[in-house]
Amino acid sequence: MTRYKFLILVSALVFAFMLPGRICAEGGGSFNRPADPDFAQANTAIQEKDWDKAIALLNASLARNEKNADAHNLLGYSERMRGNLDAAFRHYERALELDPKHRGAHEYVGEAYLMADNLPKAEEHLARLDELCFFSCKEYRDLNAAVAEYKQKRAN
Repeated sequence: MTRYKFLILVSALVFAFMLPGRICAEGGGSFNRPADPDFAQANTAIQEKDWDKAIALLNASLARNEKNADAHNLLGYSERMRGNLDAAFRHYERALELDPKHRGAHEYVGEAYLMADNLPKAEEHLARLDELCFFSCKEYRDLNAAVAEYKQKRAN
């Protein structure tokens, strides 16, 4: 390797390691977003499986910031857990409209499609997760397991 190529490689590596710190320091993404107390309480309600409370809190959070893909995703999840697939699909679609790479929304909408007996749509979201997760990610593994379980139940 020539000295010139070596310097380019070292410079690229230095830049690659510095970039995440600059993004955090400059407020990229959600790193410096002020905490939403309704959103935080909704997470607790979800852990407690209090779907009605979670839905009310997430709706309050979305009234202040309608463009929160995470809130739409969790609202879709809560509605799905409550058995309201129509509302769940609306919120998952909105989350993916706001953030097409939202891995959680792809996982959860895929699971909702399995509940609605729509395996091809679930597999579409599994394929999308496979593209989004350079190496395997939790969302891909979870949806993949749900698809495999769905297929096994249908085969029996």
